[in-house]
Amino acid sequence: MTPDFQHHLIPREDIPHLVSTLNAMKDKLLDASQQWKLLDDSGHLPATPSYTTLLQHAADADDLARDVLRLTADFAQGPKSTTPAGSAVLRHLATATSLSSRAAPHFAETAENALALLRSSNPTDQHYLTNRMVTEHASGRACLRHTSTSLRDAVKELDQHLEYHHFLSSLTPRESPALPPPTGKHSHRR
Repeated sequence: MTPDFQHHLIPREDIPHLVSTLNAMKDKLLDASQQWKLLDDSGHLPATPSYTTLLQHAADADDLARDVLRLTADFAQGPKSTTPAGSAVLRHLATATSLSSRAAPHFAETAENALALLRSSNPTDQHYLTNRMVTEHASGRACLRHTSTSLRDAVKELDQHLEYHHFLSSLTPRESPALPPPTGKHSHRR
């Protein structure tokens, strides 16, 4: 491959580490979206939802969003992001950054509604707050799932790019063995 052509590729040796990092982050987000529950096993809101647990969901979602933002910023600042494949990966990372940053406010709103629900005695207000909690918490979890999906799509881009590397390496001519040194009887006289 010519050096000019290689400039348009993410270095092959960088791809496995990047894929591993993205997969680990994707799994953390997906695990959080599955583990952070508001409703009990029967699908009902607990009589006294835990404000501190819900606030912890918001704090943890904020930490995850910060990790996604850092990952995206690191990738964007490096030379990999300027390649065609890197630009595609960066688009997925930008989407993941945006989506992950939306999760924490949903969880914080859920916690705020839980606190208001504990203080409310009006059945209409309780019904409204209960519905808001369910909606906000589900929205926060959806943001985490969609972030995970964006990271998965970035990994797919990198996997395709690695396949492209393999394809290109199969096209490049192999080095031919060195010719043996000339023997004495065929040497030229000066």
